[in-house]
Amino acid sequence: MIILDYRDTRPLYEQIVDKFQTLILKGVLEPNSRMPSVRSLAVDLSINPNTIQRAYSELERTGFIYSVKGRGNFVAYDDSLRQVRRQEIMEKLDDLVKEAEEFGITKEQLAARVLQKEEEQHD
Repeated sequence: MIILDYRDTRPLYEQIVDKFQTLILKGVLEPNSRMPSVRSLAVDLSINPNTIQRAYSELERTGFIYSVKGRGNFVAYDDSLRQVRRQEIMEKLDDLVKEAEEFGITKEQLAARVLQKEEEQHD
C-alpha cells in the first residue's frame, strides 16, 4: 500500500501523508474505512511509530482522517478535500511555470510537454 522512497529529500512522515492523501482522493481508501493502526503500519514500513503518529496527526489536521478514541483512525473523505488538493497541485504548477521561464522554457514548450504526457497515458 505504502512504499517509501529513501532517496526522496522529504521527511518520511510527509511521504506517508502524501501517499495516504493520494489513496484517499483516488478512492482506493473508502470513506469511513479503518486506517492501519500506528503500530502495524510502523512494523510494515520498518520505521518508528512516532513517524506514523506524526503523519496521522497531519492527516487529521487537514481533514483526511478522523480518530475515534479506543477504535483507531478512519478515512474522512468529502469533495472539498479533492478541491483543496487540486488547488495545491495548481500552485505547484504555477511555481514550475515560473521556474521554467527562468530557465528559458517557453509556455508553448510546457504545453507541448503536457500534451505529450497526456497522449502517452492514453497509449
